[in-house]
Amino acid sequence: MTIPEDILQKHQRAGKIAAEVREEVKRTLREGIPIIDVCEQVELMIRRKGGKPAFPCNVSVNEVAAHYTSPPGDKRRIPEKSLVKVDIGVHVDGYIADTAVTVGFNSEYENLVRTAEEALEKAVEIFRHGLSMSRFGSMIQKTIKIRGVKPVSNLTGHKIGRYLIHAGKSLPNVSHFSTARIIEGEIYGVEPFTTLPKAAGKVKNGSEAHIFRLLKHKSLKNPYAKQLLNYIRENFRTLPFTERWLHGCVPHDQHKDAFSELLSSKSLVSYPVFIEASGNPVAQAEHTILAVKDGCIVLT
Repeated sequence: MTIPEDILQKHQRAGKIAAEVREEVKRTLREGIPIIDVCEQVELMIRRKGGKPAFPCNVSVNEVAAHYTSPPGDKRRIPEKSLVKVDIGVHVDGYIADTAVTVGFNSEYENLVRTAEEALEKAVEIFRHGLSMSRFGSMIQKTIKIRGVKPVSNLTGHKIGRYLIHAGKSLPNVSHFSTARIIEGEIYGVEPFTTLPKAAGKVKNGSEAHIFRLLKHKSLKNPYAKQLLNYIRENFRTLPFTERWLHGCVPHDQHKDAFSELLSSKSLVSYPVFIEASGNPVAQAEHTILAVKDGCIVLT
């Protein structure tokens, strides 16, 4: 299976934007910066470069492994001596690129960051049509463990589809029995996560959730809830979004009740923040990769 040239070009354009924004974040992220400023600046850069965010910018600190984006009015800042994962998604006409980088402000965690990057390099080296998911997971786990740290076992890479961040197939970062194989033309977000050897090596759901996705278009009583739901469907389709992006869609004094009805009616699904189960710091590295017959193409 090969990708039509026009579709490949859209993935490549999204990947170029995502990579440029990722490198800008690496240069400019600092301790003490408000997290909401990082999120909004990343999302603004994506739009200015001609793409759209495929999901809200994630800024996940220390033991928070994934899925933290600032809610409206967020007062949190990048802590001193922290380990910060910035996860960036871009789409062009629904064709997605997903990339992430970890910026460390504590030399104690340099090995976590470097190991995540080396595991990603290994993934690029071995990724190709026909590779079994089992072999892929075993190789990534071995690459991580040989450097004396631990993979996060229940966070995986994921196949990417049009307007779909997770398109049905997962890519394990640990040894895992599976008969599935990577197929030429498939696109994946490949993202190893690392943590300390003393850690549990898995994540659990936290109490917060600030990222949402349309689940079902349901009958609603509140006219402002209907208005919000229509806006979400037209602008985000099946892609995740944040409440920050709904500012001004309905009158300010009606927003809280309208959004609450969307959640209580299960029109929306929320993504809980993922936290390392033993409270230890996590690092991440990610590229979006296209499988070809004799290897892969890194899109980000």
